[in-house]
Amino acid sequence: MARVTFKRADKKVTVETTTGVSILAAARKAGILIESPCNGNGTCGKCKVKILNQELVSVDGNQATGITEEERAQGIVLACLTPVAGELVVEVAARPDGRNVQIIQHGHSLEIPVAGLVDKRYNDIADRTEIWADNELLGVEQGNTRQENYGLVVDIGTTTLVAALFDLNTGQELATAAALNPQSHHAQDVLSRIKYASTPDGLEVMHSEFISILNQMIGDTAGKAEIRRQNIYEIIFSGNTCMLHLAMNIDPSSLGKFPYNPVITGGTRYRAGEYGIDAAEFAQIYLPPVMSAYVGADITSGILAAQLKKLKGLTLFVDIGTNGEMVLAADGGLIATSTAAGPAFEGMNIACGMRAAPGAIEKFNIAGDGTIEIKTIGNEAPAGICGSGLIDIVGELVKHRVIQATGRLNGSATLPAVAARVIKKDGKPVFQITDAVYLSQKDIRQVQLAKGAIRAGIEALLAKSGMQPEGIDRVYIAGSFGYHLNPESLINIGLLPPAFRDKIEFLGNTSKTGGQAFLLNNATRREMAEVVADVEVLELATTDNFDKLFVSCLNF
Repeated sequence: MARVTFKRADKKVTVETTTGVSILAAARKAGILIESPCNGNGTCGKCKVKILNQELVSVDGNQATGITEEERAQGIVLACLTPVAGELVVEVAARPDGRNVQIIQHGHSLEIPVAGLVDKRYNDIADRTEIWADNELLGVEQGNTRQENYGLVVDIGTTTLVAALFDLNTGQELATAAALNPQSHHAQDVLSRIKYASTPDGLEVMHSEFISILNQMIGDTAGKAEIRRQNIYEIIFSGNTCMLHLAMNIDPSSLGKFPYNPVITGGTRYRAGEYGIDAAEFAQIYLPPVMSAYVGADITSGILAAQLKKLKGLTLFVDIGTNGEMVLAADGGLIATSTAAGPAFEGMNIACGMRAAPGAIEKFNIAGDGTIEIKTIGNEAPAGICGSGLIDIVGELVKHRVIQATGRLNGSATLPAVAARVIKKDGKPVFQITDAVYLSQKDIRQVQLAKGAIRAGIEALLAKSGMQPEGIDRVYIAGSFGYHLNPESLINIGLLPPAFRDKIEFLGNTSKTGGQAFLLNNATRREMAEVVADVEVLELATTDNFDKLFVSCLNF
């Protein structure tokens, strides 16, 4: 047996475990969350910890790509690749909780007549209030509580969570709260999360983490609005299909294997109390309809928020994030698909990548004289690169030919001052942004994979519809990540074709906006059930020659 003591800020936990298991496995056993987006596969380099008694550690040689010589000298290792033996003392950096992370909580404005599911009826003779939903009596409260009538919309993103509290009588938004999705510490993308859910206790762990953070967010919004959480009667879960499965503690394994059929299809209500949610004792959960294993309720909410069914002409809706979902609307006809963009656009799998927190480079520009101009979140000293900054940097380097069309980093830039920033680090070329922050060749490849996946999805939708990019009338970019993007950078890296220039509009968090419509107007549920039933889903995994299309979209 081995004994590991974990130290994080003012917290200290000791656990006994089997000799030879990884530090990451020991941490999970101890209830210590260490960020591991690749689910312990040794590829993301994010699970760095410091061994305080490093003479006891046998470091796996495979860590060479994730740990610098300077870090190794300080006793820093990758937790997923370092086995435990004897007695170890491990220092773990404090993890972000979302309070200092930039998460867009607002979305596209949508006029919604207030006529929700929950109906409170006061009986003055009995002096009590009955709570009804679709002619079903949910419960009874003493006294007249008709004015205390609230609902919550929860946007369950793969990386971030947003909760918004509404007055069900007036439709007014009262408060919002945001947090990082704690499940991302185990696995960053959907496929990795499906895999982790299949491990012993994996599903239960992720479900419990979600319910715990949700209850915190309910408390935060109720506190801000100065209401009682026991007067929250309905909660809308808007998220991709996998996130809904995990939120409802349902095994998502069917999403990862042919024929990719979800257990949850949405359009249904559940009792919140049965899932440990701290709200009214008879509060309801509603899941909007889902279209397929990889086109979920968040896109249903997006279709509703953008009113795609009602628009004339050709509209492309793209939700850019960890997953790249998109819908092509042609005079009310809808075709949807989804691509695995991966976590690069969230700052993951990037050498100096970080979430959108203070110090993250979010904007980047190269001036005419070759001077670089950067803006960081909070105007703090540059600490790393978040998704929007990454796309700006790559876009500018492509524009100034520091990055070739194939993605190769070279020093033959159009401006000498820019070319001089291409240096060697550990024998490999990097673009030096500041003394501590740089862009590597591997980072560029990650961007190519992410943008190539989304561009290939767009091209597949256009080909399926017999359309050309020039024929698109408008392009809607959705998602909390997409809201921060520079349209020119998206075109510069080839994520969007040049024909989309001047047609791009950012809608913000449409998952939340659509969820708001589901909450405040019960008729939208019947309406969207019919819309979803008519959506054609293009499954790229079974599309002829999609692999060739994807490869053709990798170049800048």
